[in-house]
Amino acid sequence: MAAPGTVMDSNHQSSYKLSKTEKKFLRKQIKARHTLLRHEGIETVSCATRSLVVANGGLGNNVSRNQLLPMLEKCGLVDALLMPPNKPYAFVRYKTAEEAKKAYVTLNGKEIVDDLGQKIILYLNFVEKAQWKELGLQALPPGLMVVEEIISSEDEKILLESVNWTEDVDSRNVQKSLKHRRVKHFGYEFHYENNSVDKDKPLPGGLPDIWDSILEKWLKEGFIKHKPDQLTVNQYEPGHGIPAHIDTHSAFEEEIVSLSLGSEIVMDFKHPDGVTVPVMLPRRSLLVMTGESRYLWTHGITPRKFDTVQASKGHRSGIITSDVGDLTLSKRRIRTSFTFRKVRRTPCNCSYPLVCDSQMKETLPSFPESAREALQLEREYVHRVYEEIAEHFSSTRHTPWPRVVDFLKALPSGSLVADVGCGNGKYLGINKELYMVGCDRSQALVGICRERRLEALVGDALAVPLRGGSWDACISVAVTHHLATAERRVAALQELVRLLRPGGMALIYVWAMEQEYKKKKSKYLRENRPRQGEDEATHSHAAEPGRLAEQVPDAGDQDASRPGSAAPDGRAAGGGARKVTDAKLPVHTNRTSFRSQDILVPWHRKGNPGRDEPVRATGSRGPDPVFRRYYHVFCAGELEEACRTLSHVRLLQSYYDQGNWCVVLQKV
Repeated sequence: MAAPGTVMDSNHQSSYKLSKTEKKFLRKQIKARHTLLRHEGIETVSCATRSLVVANGGLGNNVSRNQLLPMLEKCGLVDALLMPPNKPYAFVRYKTAEEAKKAYVTLNGKEIVDDLGQKIILYLNFVEKAQWKELGLQALPPGLMVVEEIISSEDEKILLESVNWTEDVDSRNVQKSLKHRRVKHFGYEFHYENNSVDKDKPLPGGLPDIWDSILEKWLKEGFIKHKPDQLTVNQYEPGHGIPAHIDTHSAFEEEIVSLSLGSEIVMDFKHPDGVTVPVMLPRRSLLVMTGESRYLWTHGITPRKFDTVQASKGHRSGIITSDVGDLTLSKRRIRTSFTFRKVRRTPCNCSYPLVCDSQMKETLPSFPESAREALQLEREYVHRVYEEIAEHFSSTRHTPWPRVVDFLKALPSGSLVADVGCGNGKYLGINKELYMVGCDRSQALVGICRERRLEALVGDALAVPLRGGSWDACISVAVTHHLATAERRVAALQELVRLLRPGGMALIYVWAMEQEYKKKKSKYLRENRPRQGEDEATHSHAAEPGRLAEQVPDAGDQDASRPGSAAPDGRAAGGGARKVTDAKLPVHTNRTSFRSQDILVPWHRKGNPGRDEPVRATGSRGPDPVFRRYYHVFCAGELEEACRTLSHVRLLQSYYDQGNWCVVLQKV
């Protein structure tokens, strides 16, 4: 369907009367234009230029370069086609404005079928110039190596056929609990709940004989330094992946190697600072992780049916660069990975003690002395924990809080609402009359939101990646209490105010120190006896714990007020600024009253609810992993006091709700 170009190319209506179909198209094109401006900051213009933005024509919509470029080239000489990764739009620049105008008239409203077989309609608008954010140059994580064509295609076929997926399902070599992929273990069974093995329970038979000569060859050629004694075979269907993780330090030697057969894949490596590096693993390539890439960076595969890859033929393994003029889509196929490890017999003494379970077993974090220490505490005891427990956490978070629902349902129809710390997105669909966007620090939880077709993005509560001054309302449920200094908590509140338009409102929930209020115990204290076999974490909060920010003031590492213990009346001694010499954070016992404002709260992931003594933030002991999360529980009046330090804010409401202190703010 061709668009009525004469109507859209100018600021005045044409003389002819628009048909019903043309009016419908015009409305949708205007909507696409407003969406680009609201969410991406892309401003369109009414006059013809050389550049166009193609809504619905991006890699994020499963439209590949090979599909879009030929259509555009039929309208003229394309100077550049820019396709930003994961975005639902693309930019095209023609040699002349006349050619761009021809594309505008010809392709506007054109229906195409994306690479998943779904119909979508393209909407084109003129722009002054293409706009996108460069990601900057990246390097492979230190210690990471990708060896291409490590085996021949003939050997690939033999190795794939050597895996018998139809043998007795009761075999100890078969992992039956994983829904989205087939798994086999050899040598030792790999435990996904703690990324480790039971060293005292080897599997019969060891590694298959077919690998002997291959491993010897890799040893001789220097690709590996140890002969592995554990093998995990994973077969992935297109669209499935594996959560980001680090293989437990104490379980295996430094070297982890993985052979990819059947299909290429993009694996994401993420540094604790938040830097993510997508790495292409070609078919028949060997990934070798040592040093920092093995011990410090997480690695995982995002569930999706297409990967964003380099379009140039010469590029194979390594980093997917940020050159938006050279990106396209690669359709995933069935992939089988063979991951080899060497079981460790001595404690790990790596150079990363803060994340090494061998070196941090009995070490509890101290109260943070500076903003930098606060950030480190949050990384270890909030950010990483939620990545580890995301799926289990989400399964326990399904019932919305009634007063949060009331707040959302009272907003006018069409309001723009940001849920900062949205978790699994349980509030994003509460009121269908609102336009809600979620934001969360946990990539895994945002992934769950997207699987549910909810609009969410990864971002920090101290630097929310949304345009300021444009939101009618914000909600922040169980987020601020994960920040480790008073300054960072106030900064998170101020960030909510930044998002709001004048007159906009924010609802904020934090966990309360007072779990007994007006002689009535909170649900958290009342439910102190979980049902037999039920994980205590299912009911472990009055409000669901949110995820949080990672931004930290770079200048000077100024000392932050150190939270103190509670005074006898329940309030923080000295306003929370009392100094404690080298004090360790106490570990809270679930379902009991709080004895300190700053605590580590255990999360038992699918384990025995009777184990209240946690192990550490990112490791575990045995098959029942326990994770510690940092909290600052708020005393009565503390949240209101923090809100009064904000600029341009009116405190509309303050109340207590089932173990939480809550406020409603308005931007003035």
